Amino acid sequence: MFKSLDRNLNKLYKFSGYIAAIFLIFVAVFILIGISSRIFGFYIRGLAEYSGYCMAAASFFALAFTFVEGGHIRITLFLEKLSGFKKKLIEIWCLSMASFFSGYLAFYFIKMLIISYKFQERSEGADEILIWIPQTSVAIGSTIFFISVFHQFILKVKKLND
Repeated sequence: MFKSLDRNLNKLYKFSGYIAAIFLIFVAVFILIGISSRIFGFYIRGLAEYSGYCMAAASFFALAFTFVEGGHIRITLFLEKLSGFKKKLIEIWCLSMASFFSGYLAFYFIKMLIISYKFQERSEGADEILIWIPQTSVAIGSTIFFISVFHQFILKVKKLND
């Protein structure tokens, strides 16, 4: 059962990376449309805001995939000096702290999303979009990141027991 869960979570992280790539394409499209609109003399409201929302979504959806692939800055300089059981304990401690803080982050992004939805808060930009719409991607991305960090923590603890 654990192997099946591990395999499905890795698929989730990869899917999250694909979603991040799609949002980056949207950023490029919005920027190109903005440049083109200035050249041809017409204005489209909210393009700068939409590219910012897409950039935030891309950043948060990419967190889990990047973490699992080892792309985040790690404490490897410190860990290279350690070996054996001490190294494993330090890695577990670091992953437990990362799990706590990423869970805290995800919790408050979800809380912020619920409050924005409840009060129907709007952006201050030209488009006045309901702000919970772009906040949804940030909340989902941070939650997937928390799951990935906690997943790596469980894998390290499991490896320690083996």
